[in-house]
Amino acid sequence: MDRPARRRGLVLVIIGAILWGISGTVAKKLFQYYAIEVDWLVTTRLLVAGFLLLTVQFFTKDRSQITGVWKNKRAAVKLVIFALFGTLAVQYTYMASIQHGNAAVATLLQYLAPVMIIVYLTLRKQTVFTRQDLITVSLALVGCFLLLTNGSVAQLSVPTPAIVWGILSGVTLAFYTVYAVPLLKQYDSLVIVGWAMMIGGAALSFIHPPWRADFAAMPLEAWLYLVFVIVFGTMLAFWFYIESLQSLSPQESSLVGSLEPLAAVLTTVLWLKEPFGFFQWIGTTCIIGMILLLALKKAPSNQFTGS
Repeated sequence: MDRPARRRGLVLVIIGAILWGISGTVAKKLFQYYAIEVDWLVTTRLLVAGFLLLTVQFFTKDRSQITGVWKNKRAAVKLVIFALFGTLAVQYTYMASIQHGNAAVATLLQYLAPVMIIVYLTLRKQTVFTRQDLITVSLALVGCFLLLTNGSVAQLSVPTPAIVWGILSGVTLAFYTVYAVPLLKQYDSLVIVGWAMMIGGAALSFIHPPWRADFAAMPLEAWLYLVFVIVFGTMLAFWFYIESLQSLSPQESSLVGSLEPLAAVLTTVLWLKEPFGFFQWIGTTCIIGMILLLALKKAPSNQFTGS
């Protein structure tokens, strides 16, 4: 692999990870200051980003796959399951955790997904629980405890709904990661994720149609934040990540991808001025250390692709 291509891959994954992290904080801004509802934002985000990803596939890759996936009944059924219980579930739980808490805690809790996958594969006897796995799980548990309690068991420093939604986000991301593997071996990731977003958004439209919103009352600033979350924090972030895999190994991409929780924490504290205690910083360090340890481990090709 030539150096220019490698440098391009590094730049793409760095930008993608930072955009993912910042988009969570921007979403919190929409919830907190502009009364945007979670249901509406998730519906709109999925529909628009999914359409854009399929458009990219149509103009840059094998366009026949866009309809081809529906001609395979087995793959089509798996795609719908992946869309509803993977893509839609992880997007909704993540955004709900942000609404009740903040982007930093939501992102860090979501990044417990790799640990959940380790435990799942060990219980299924598909992998052996190693010393490195023990360190990884320990870092995750200690980090999670400090993050949520700030060192005091007497009172949680994070609202309970934010914790519940955040943990559910990790569970659904673990499912999203494991279940997607067979589909991604058959079809381009843009096709699978693009359709999954479209299906998830369409399903949620029955609960909260995207056209039911007081658009006239939204100021220009709110529209700009919304465009950022949909285009930069969803569509471009994912596209840049998968493009980086053309010149970087999944291990390298996932390692650099650990910038996402760091970006979420920094923007939450510095931009939204959310309080963050000393022990929460230690907990954050533990969880980011866990992510780095996992990324440095010899990894399978199915790295999860963030929020």
